[in-house]
Amino acid sequence: MTKRSIRAILKKKTIKVPQDRLLKKPSNGQPTSDSTNVSLGAAALEQRASKKLEYQSIKGGLHERLIDDLNNAGMLIRPDDELKQYVEEFVAGVLETEDIPLNQSERIRLADELLEEALGSGPLAPLMGDPAISDILVNRFDTVYVERFGVLEPTDIRFRDEEHLVRIITRIAARVGRRIDTSSPMVDARLPDGSRVNATLPPVTLDGPTLSIRRFGRRRLTSENLVRLGMFSEQMLKFLELCVVSRKNILISGGTGSGKSTLLGAVSESIPPQERIITIEDAAELMLGQDNVIRMETRAANVEGQGQISQRDLVVNALRMRPDRIVMGEVRAGEALDMLQAMNTGHDGSLTTIHANSPRDAFARLETMVMMAGMDLPSRAIREQAVSAISMVVHVRRYEDGTRRIERIAEVVGLEGQTPQLQDIYVFKQIGKEENRITGRFEATGIVPRISNELAARGIEISNQKFFERDAQ
Repeated sequence: MTKRSIRAILKKKTIKVPQDRLLKKPSNGQPTSDSTNVSLGAAALEQRASKKLEYQSIKGGLHERLIDDLNNAGMLIRPDDELKQYVEEFVAGVLETEDIPLNQSERIRLADELLEEALGSGPLAPLMGDPAISDILVNRFDTVYVERFGVLEPTDIRFRDEEHLVRIITRIAARVGRRIDTSSPMVDARLPDGSRVNATLPPVTLDGPTLSIRRFGRRRLTSENLVRLGMFSEQMLKFLELCVVSRKNILISGGTGSGKSTLLGAVSESIPPQERIITIEDAAELMLGQDNVIRMETRAANVEGQGQISQRDLVVNALRMRPDRIVMGEVRAGEALDMLQAMNTGHDGSLTTIHANSPRDAFARLETMVMMAGMDLPSRAIREQAVSAISMVVHVRRYEDGTRRIERIAEVVGLEGQTPQLQDIYVFKQIGKEENRITGRFEATGIVPRISNELAARGIEISNQKFFERDAQ
């Protein structure tokens, strides 16, 4: 049964409009007084508000029944086409057999909204359909923010109450094979379109349920797109391409939402198509253009606490799969040790990202993560291994105006005492601010990286003059 059949049922039903809903004209045909107009206007507003509450009450009751039926029938984990057919049959049956005090247009709207509540994301559907929105943040059932073009702004989207929000969260979790309730009040999952979802329930969040959705574009941003958007310059892109082709291990650092994963995907374009690539991610986000790609993703433990697959497990397994390149979405904990060991034992040309405020902070965080692996290693041994493994650190930053840029590209040159030594090859120089937008330019520092000598030995000539040009655009 389709929406067309639902509308056919609606057309067959006779809708009786109570007489008190109709505004009567004055018996003498004369216009009413101002006071009468004001009274009628207030009455109309009051009637409209009452009608809205009545509609929401009917919709809420039917939605509860629909979700219960879906749960009892085990339909929430079924394919979308089966779920859609079940919901349409439920809605059509209700509209045909029950006397619902709504007019025809309200019934059509009710059918559409119930379908969206069951199949989509409820009140968030308009936001999910807006390609300009990158984050949807539900702080409370009546407080929803979005990030659009790098700027947070409130919306007029509201859930009916906390129970309504909980039902949407429960349905989203069930559709991706996760469970959230009072015994397990947090869930982190990935939607079929690649969006990342995090939800919490009380008592974890004191003011009620929360929902955070980080959306990703349906199309992959290429390196050319990022150059056009001003994330880096063409000269910097060519330098990074040479680093990838010459199999240098690259660490991309930056804060949350700074564009690390986007840059990782763009830099990975330079990996030759004949090489076997294995990606390892906590939640799969990377979209690579090559064909010879194996994608791996972690798995959380089930309700019994069994079945967890960590990034460490995936790194160890990936080493047995004959990879030419290992691309790790982000190092978060003990897998940093396994990644460094892989980089130091023949799997050069690997790429990964890390949360850090600067290239030097990235090395400090790496050391901390290696310690989280449970190995009692001295700090110097960890730092020596990190400096030996990583050749380049690319630091990206999200600026105050919402734009994302490479702030610096630094080469790792060694260890002096206990301190890793880095030298900047390219930097972004901020000049000022025009109309709330930061202005600046990418510059070469004048330092010739060691990679130029290695490339020359391989027969790839690179002009050292490029590293002395002030403007790297």
